[in-house]
Amino acid sequence: MSATLAQPNRKFTFGLWTVGNVGRDPFGEPVRKAISPVEIVHLLAEAGAYGVNFHDNDLVPIDATPAQRDRIVADFKKALADTGLVVPMATTNLFSHPVFKDGAFTSNDPKVRAYALQKTMQAIDLGVECGAKLYVFWGGREGAETDAAKEPLAAIQRNREAMNFLCEYVLDQGYDLKFALEPKPNEPRGHMYNATIGHMLAFIETLDHSDMVGVNPEVAHEHMAGLNFLHGVAQAWDAGKLFHIDLNDQVIGRYDQDFRFGAADIKSAFFLVKFLKQVGYNGSLHFDAHAYRTEDYEGVKAFARGCIRTYDLLAAKADVWQADAEIQAMIAEINGGDGSTDAFTGKYSPAKAAALKTASFDRDALGARGLGYEALDQLTMEVLLGVR
Repeated sequence: MSATLAQPNRKFTFGLWTVGNVGRDPFGEPVRKAISPVEIVHLLAEAGAYGVNFHDNDLVPIDATPAQRDRIVADFKKALADTGLVVPMATTNLFSHPVFKDGAFTSNDPKVRAYALQKTMQAIDLGVECGAKLYVFWGGREGAETDAAKEPLAAIQRNREAMNFLCEYVLDQGYDLKFALEPKPNEPRGHMYNATIGHMLAFIETLDHSDMVGVNPEVAHEHMAGLNFLHGVAQAWDAGKLFHIDLNDQVIGRYDQDFRFGAADIKSAFFLVKFLKQVGYNGSLHFDAHAYRTEDYEGVKAFARGCIRTYDLLAAKADVWQADAEIQAMIAEINGGDGSTDAFTGKYSPAKAAALKTASFDRDALGARGLGYEALDQLTMEVLLGVR
């Protein structure tokens, strides 16, 4: 159908659920006809993607027979081979069916919790069969509208038990697979457990196999909570837990909008791209975003190309910013010093502590010093606007 256009040196990925979104929302019917996973793979190849990700039921319907499942998977794998696309990540839909209305791993019903584990093990098998090396967990129904209904400590413990069980399952099967946990503050639940990157990082440290579990932060989810996404990503990177990242855009404080990457806050997107380049992040760049409901599938293709194009343009702007002599001189001055405090830096020692306690500082002069951040930010804007 389409030429082999996958570009493995730039790991841009999309989900079957985003590109295949038919445009249904709480107030309106679908505006696009459903297309098959095979058609989505070819569309993404034409758009220049590296890979495609999926929930289990994006690929295989929940009520498919074993024979139907095998046929669907065979057709999908052929499309991957024909286009050169890969499946870097897979996940489980633990939120659509009514059985999960009160959660999956955190449900009050032990039968639901057991079914969630069963479904996830089968979905992990499917993901590994298709080549996935990373498995994402988004607890879309893991939360509550009223704390009368569920004890939060019990929910945390149930979630931990499930993660420990599934880590052991992966190890027992000999799979080369890591987990990435995706936080979100709310929606569809009124309140969701492990709501932010920080929550999730703390939770991971309580797991039996924390070494194989990281995070999958998403721009929109942190912005829904009014947080600075870059700061959370930096914390995840510093902890060695940035296993995956979901790129989209979002007006701070709104519902989950999932706009095209860079569409709402170009400066924040720039600093994110600059950071990922700077630290050498080499994982997937997954656009968990949706085309506007106004679009047909040509518009969806334009949306996918737009996500990639914006990232590439911002990466180029990051190079301009790093090479700008005036900007770098300002950065050096901001972070520089006269050497008078060098003896106090580094690890603690009794001698350093004693010397520091007797050192003299002119706090008024330090407080009166202008730092030049206005000028630096303006130069950043000029880089983004193409006049530097």
